[in-house]
Amino acid sequence: MSRIGPTFAALKAQNKKALIPFITAGDPGKGMTVPLMHALVEAGVDLIELGVPFSDPMADGPVIQRASERALANKVGLKDVLAMVAEFRRTNDATPVVLMGYANPVERMGYAAFAEAAHAAGVDGALTVDIPPEESAGVADVFKAAGLDPIFLLSPTTPEARVAQVAQVAGGFIYYVSLKGVTGSADLDTGEVARKVAMVRGHCALPVGVGFGIRDAASAGAVARVADAVVVGSRIVHEIETAPEGEVVDRVKTLVQDLRRGVDAANK
Repeated sequence: MSRIGPTFAALKAQNKKALIPFITAGDPGKGMTVPLMHALVEAGVDLIELGVPFSDPMADGPVIQRASERALANKVGLKDVLAMVAEFRRTNDATPVVLMGYANPVERMGYAAFAEAAHAAGVDGALTVDIPPEESAGVADVFKAAGLDPIFLLSPTTPEARVAQVAQVAGGFIYYVSLKGVTGSADLDTGEVARKVAMVRGHCALPVGVGFGIRDAASAGAVARVADAVVVGSRIVHEIETAPEGEVVDRVKTLVQDLRRGVDAANK
């Protein structure tokens, strides 16, 4: 069993919502990822989404694309990412970690080999953006057999029939993309998000996390009122990109503490 289900259950019992940050492994440097992961936990996150660098991150906007480019320039690949999770697990065996990436690196390793290696490293779930639910049944089964939760994206344009299809194969939580477009998009409509989340819940008992367009405590709080988890990526990666050398960890920690306050204030 992964750590994701028990984490969401514990939060629900406390009437709290999850805060899920995204960072790209290997950005800004190979040796920075594990310290950043620990800093995120210290700042109050509940689950970490760790990006696997990829040369063609088609679902990502320019901020996260540049993070992937920096990580690839630092020679960080899938095996390095798994080693980073294993290092993180030496002192943190509680915080769930989800790998977010694309099918190519996983396929090259082999789905079964990846699932076994990821589970051994301490990974709890995998979100492979370009494996649609129609083609995921065998992959999801392999992941589940190894103790990994297969996590899927839903978007504002996902038909209700497809939501029901995803519900049959998903594990851990559902990731609802609140906006059309790539990561880093703006103009979050929380009313529309609330309607879509309610529809998703009609088909699936898993928690629903919402990401894209969340930039500060106010937008994090607005999403926390209607979802089970708030996912923040581009804003954090932008902080990593722009922070002066030597200040990255502190700047990220300060930002995430503010996001945590926003999420918690929404449920008081």
